Amino acid sequence: MLPDVVLILDEDQARGGELAQLLRFAGLSAIHGDDHASEDWRAVLAIDPSAAVHADALTSLAGRKVPLIAVEFGKPLRTTVSLSAWVARLSWPLTHPGLLAALRQADASHPAQVPPDFRPLVGQSLPMQRIRRMVQQVAPSEATVLILGESGTGKEVIARNVHQLSNRRDKPFIPLNCGAIPAELLESELFGHEKGAFTGAFSSRPGRFELAEGGTLFLDEIGDMPMPMQVKLLRVLQERTYERVGGRESRKADVRVIAATHRNLEERIALGDFREDLYYRLNVFPIETAPLRALAEDLPLLVAEMVVRLEREGRGTLALAPSAMSVLCKHAWPGNVRELANLIERLSILYPDQPVEAHDLPARYLDGVDRAALQFVSEPVSTPAGQANQDLPDDGIDLKAHLEGLEVRLISQALDRADGVVAQAARLLQIRRTTLVEKMRKYQLAREDVAE
Repeated sequence: MLPDVVLILDEDQARGGELAQLLRFAGLSAIHGDDHASEDWRAVLAIDPSAAVHADALTSLAGRKVPLIAVEFGKPLRTTVSLSAWVARLSWPLTHPGLLAALRQADASHPAQVPPDFRPLVGQSLPMQRIRRMVQQVAPSEATVLILGESGTGKEVIARNVHQLSNRRDKPFIPLNCGAIPAELLESELFGHEKGAFTGAFSSRPGRFELAEGGTLFLDEIGDMPMPMQVKLLRVLQERTYERVGGRESRKADVRVIAATHRNLEERIALGDFREDLYYRLNVFPIETAPLRALAEDLPLLVAEMVVRLEREGRGTLALAPSAMSVLCKHAWPGNVRELANLIERLSILYPDQPVEAHDLPARYLDGVDRAALQFVSEPVSTPAGQANQDLPDDGIDLKAHLEGLEVRLISQALDRADGVVAQAARLLQIRRTTLVEKMRKYQLAREDVAE
């Protein structure tokens, strides 16, 4: 996530305007001035930071841990601010790729802003571009969001992205699976209870609405919510107040609600199992997820993201041969992304030290596959040109998916070997640093530990 509001410190009005225009081209907001105390800036661009006029502002901003980016004119950097406060140093005139890379560094310098369980939306297919665009459109608003789609399609990931891109990002994100809580306990789980409210209530306990105060409450499987609770949820959405079970005090609910379900709510309304008025309250901004079978071109990127996550968590690693990737791209995936994640973890346990070939996959993934394709063998990248002795399978291969998967894998390995230092990783890959930064952006490979 790039910094969205950037402060420009520059005495030269014309130059500051030129920089603001460059930032707008990057899709960001910029304020050119010296009122550094009025906002919680996501990043500050200091033009000629050695100038004495910036000293007080920079000292104050550094004390507030605001990421500082120096824009220099060939002179040594001499300021009273510690060098560790500068997340990037650029030379004038600026370039768009260089500025973009510096802003990513500014965002990465604040890992606490992005929760450890946050995952960006991965994929470049048209359905994923549509979902990403809708998330970006609705996130800054306070509208209630209803996420629809099959089980295992990443509805909670979408909800977390809406939260993380909203103005509530620094407040809690509280999930609740409405179908996993017994009906008699759901009211207490949502609204909390007072001591003695029912048998076993030995102390007061806050509910999910209270825990999500100021933030986002994600109600998964809303279609499974019992009818009596639907009435009480509707009241909270309408009046923005609620009471704990056994309590009399009305509490305000400053909470954004995002709901999700795999059920067809219109059918459930027709059957009398879901309230029509609640449906319209929730369905302000619907987002429909795409099943994994419709995202075949995104599969290599999803696999790469899952493998990187496994490695970061110390749960193993995995390498898929092109033959295996080709088979997986043709699978129907009834369990969607959840099924893919389970398969990747299983394969990482079974084959930790060797590439997984098509014939290593479980039998259910090979049903209907041309067995000639199983003869396609992936050799490790060993020649100077990165070419391996490979034969094209009889039924062909998804070349784009294969090459993207290979590129993601090699970029991840280079970053790991370079301890996250982009410039060193670019040298290992024999490409320009700016080119690597753009590829990292394309494949959603930005990391908290990436350095200049």
